[in-house]
Amino acid sequence: MFDSIQQVRDALATQQYIATEEISTVVYLADKLQKPVLVEGPAGVGKTELAKAWSGAVQRELIRLQCYEGLDETKALYEWEYAKQMLYTQLLRDKLATMLNDTRSLAEAADRVAKEEDVFFSQRFLLPRPLLRAIDSDHPTLLLIDEIDRADAEFEAFLLEVLSDFQVTVPELGTIKAKHMPLVLLTSNNTRELSEALKRRCLYLHIDYPTVQSELSIVRLKVPDLSPQLAKQAVELVQRLRGLELKKYPSVSETLDWARALVMLNAKSIDEKVLDNTLTILLKYEQDVQRAKRVLGEFKGGMSDDDDDEPRSNLTRFNPRRGR
Repeated sequence: MFDSIQQVRDALATQQYIATEEISTVVYLADKLQKPVLVEGPAGVGKTELAKAWSGAVQRELIRLQCYEGLDETKALYEWEYAKQMLYTQLLRDKLATMLNDTRSLAEAADRVAKEEDVFFSQRFLLPRPLLRAIDSDHPTLLLIDEIDRADAEFEAFLLEVLSDFQVTVPELGTIKAKHMPLVLLTSNNTRELSEALKRRCLYLHIDYPTVQSELSIVRLKVPDLSPQLAKQAVELVQRLRGLELKKYPSVSETLDWARALVMLNAKSIDEKVLDNTLTILLKYEQDVQRAKRVLGEFKGGMSDDDDDEPRSNLTRFNPRRGR
């Protein structure tokens, strides 16, 4: 599918995903080795976006399984619609009576019904969930198992079997094997330790918060209407906030939300008023907001005008760690 790591990087770029060389390498190897990819890292750094970009780059349907506490096989794999099966049986009762009218014994009647059992045990009564949809799809797919760390260890163990064989057994129908080997990407926010067995079956990738330059590139790509000077100032401020002791650090997605908000507000610089009115887009706990306001108290002057080519703010000269 991909002939080189650079081709992976270029393909992801067409989906507006800026991939590092490490990310591109892991995606390339996953494609060649046909192994799942486990992506760990803080929430909001682009793990799910990688799956979306990857599926778009290879033109595969993205099938997403969102994990949560209490998720079980039925919700993830399939559900057998017994009520629908019973309704079909009732509707066909008269037809069955006619078909069995000339039989001479119960055994003969049972044999005749057995020949038609595909009517009552077929995929028309099977309600596929994400795992089965990915396995039974007529076209190649990309399966995203999102936030696997939120699921129970028991479900993780069940998942190992599915990822090993890419086939499932439905008692009413038998074994269903994958028509096309799906690409698989699992994400984790590290809320619990995953098993070694799962990690052993996957290629591993850790995505952390981006550097200043990487995040600036993302903002410029995703929010092109934001001026370069304001984009630089916004990214520098977010990076400083991540240096504080906060309950929740601003994610890349929240940086983009803030950048779009600045465009909507026609902000020319990030002065004290703009910061006070929009800080909650970045920080979602009041204690974090109050701490940030205290630490960023020196940030009142907006951008300086002494260097138009390399705009700097009071914040860029301020080390927030002094405020701890």
